[in-house]
Amino acid sequence: MTRPEAKTAIAPQRPASLGRLVSCIRLDEVCVLQGAPLIGACFAMADFSAATLLTIAALVAGNLLLVAHVFVLNDWAGAQGDLNDPTRVGATFLAKGENASRMAGLACALLAIALLVFALVGQAPFAIALCIAALSAIYSFPGAQGKGVPVLNSLLHMVGGTLHFLLGYVALSPVTPQMVVLAGYFGLVFAAGHLVHETRDHDSDARNGIRTNAVAFGKKASFLAGQVLFSIAYLTLTVLALRGVVPPVLSLAAVLYAVHLRAAWRALRDGLTYASVRRLQTVYRNIHVLIGLAMLATVAPW
Repeated sequence: MTRPEAKTAIAPQRPASLGRLVSCIRLDEVCVLQGAPLIGACFAMADFSAATLLTIAALVAGNLLLVAHVFVLNDWAGAQGDLNDPTRVGATFLAKGENASRMAGLACALLAIALLVFALVGQAPFAIALCIAALSAIYSFPGAQGKGVPVLNSLLHMVGGTLHFLLGYVALSPVTPQMVVLAGYFGLVFAAGHLVHETRDHDSDARNGIRTNAVAFGKKASFLAGQVLFSIAYLTLTVLALRGVVPPVLSLAAVLYAVHLRAAWRALRDGLTYASVRRLQTVYRNIHVLIGLAMLATVAPW
């Protein structure tokens, strides 16, 4: 049964409006996830020729559409659960007067256009984009709903994060073993971040019967598993910097790791409350933005 407070969050359905439908896309999160493929493209690019810049422009456009599809599909599939989450209920498409059928149509349209763009970029980017869409469907789609299968959900994020970097790299260059290892860094960060996200959303997921890692194994176990994956990611980046695969300045990731550990300890000390985990997320997201900017500044052929 829907809780009383959830009912009040469902706004009356309104006539179709493209602007309102687009406003239901989590554009802030879509933009955040543009970093990995763009960095991948920068590692692969050799010049600033018109052909290269056109390919990167198409890559960015395609990835914006692809990631928007991923979030719209996730919101469409999890709408009823979001109504039972006081931290999300006000931002649902139902609260904005949209309905499930129009959101499903938006998800399909975004995916179709994204795949068309990647088909124009090349066979390898198209294949990887298709794989990312398949992973998203396994994670979100009713029936499969990998989100509620412990361990599998983390594997989906790890593979998806890895492919996201390679999506940008293969648009400009054949993949190399060193780049697969670097792509693994992005996969580790993505999976680790989601384990922390599951820790934060433990209470609402448990209330909705979604068996995430945090629900199945406990908040603390999920949180610590996330920190282990983060640690491996920082170590991987440091080793790659020392071996010259990535610019040497990225060996300073070890210093940023200390900042991350301090913030993680504070969240653990505070009982892994929603607010304390949110603060940690802000810290490590800013850290990885800095790392990403350092990569962009040092690998592009300026």
